[in-house]
Amino acid sequence: MNEQDKPTLFDMDKSWQEEWKNMPEFVQRKKEAYAEIVFRFDNAKDLQDFANLIGQKLTKNTKSAWYPPLVRGADIVKRWVSES
Repeated sequence: MNEQDKPTLFDMDKSWQEEWKNMPEFVQRKKEAYAEIVFRFDNAKDLQDFANLIGQKLTKNTKSAWYPPLVRGADIVKRWVSES
């Protein structure tokens, strides 16, 4: 049996289907950037000056950053509550 043929947890136990009947659909929208800009720096000082200017920690290994900084999990306090 190859990996594609192996049953998943949800295939083995179908009891969850009864619990999830008539539940509202949930779609997690990916936060897309309004714009993306590539900056190139001649040296470490220029990179550090820019990092200080925007108030973020950037290194030569930083591949991307949000401005203002993206707070991961900020929406975690939002919950769906039934009125019934």
